[in-house]
Amino acid sequence: MVEAEDLQSLKTVALLGGCRGPIWLSSQSLGNVLGISPQTASRRLIALERQQFVTRSMKPDGQYVAVTREGEQALKREYADYVRIFNPEKRRYTLTGIVISGLGEGRYYMSIPHYKEQFGSSLGFEPFPGTLNIRLDAASIAVRKQLDHAGWIDVPGFTADERTFGGARVLPCRIAGRKCAIVEPSRSHYPEDIIEVIAGCELRKTLNLNDNDTIEVEITHD
Repeated sequence: MVEAEDLQSLKTVALLGGCRGPIWLSSQSLGNVLGISPQTASRRLIALERQQFVTRSMKPDGQYVAVTREGEQALKREYADYVRIFNPEKRRYTLTGIVISGLGEGRYYMSIPHYKEQFGSSLGFEPFPGTLNIRLDAASIAVRKQLDHAGWIDVPGFTADERTFGGARVLPCRIAGRKCAIVEPSRSHYPEDIIEVIAGCELRKTLNLNDNDTIEVEITHD
């Protein structure tokens, strides 16, 4: 959970242009915008950097700050909450694509007990150790971009056996009436035309799917 003051500071950095790249930003100038002391503003920036929401770098003319992908996602989640508050009617989206073979990484990560427990508690089903990989058609790529404001659920990272595992986010969906979820690692830049779907069963066998079969993914959210 992002602290309210951190979110406020992150929003301010973004409004000043930090989502477009590094901007010059002193603790004094940030403090002036937020109505806080430079010392407090400095602590806010350090906290944002610690959470990997911003990057900071020093140059001869001062400090430069940029919002990271993780920071953008935090802001998009906040925006999605406001959308649900002020526009509560349910929205339905359909993604269409073809089944493709993955690299087997999904099977490995979905076999890790801690991931399975977290996904299970968030989604209401224990995921089968593997993912269904789908290449979206051109129309669905545009639809997918609208899903950044949908009801994604954050799954935090963790450390086990002296190894750090990154977090992810999941979006509940349905395929042929079955409960599923689109899964995206939080620190990976996915191709815009590829999605990975998890479910409580092996979707390929259950739905008799083969590579290049056409499939639809249905998403409904408030």
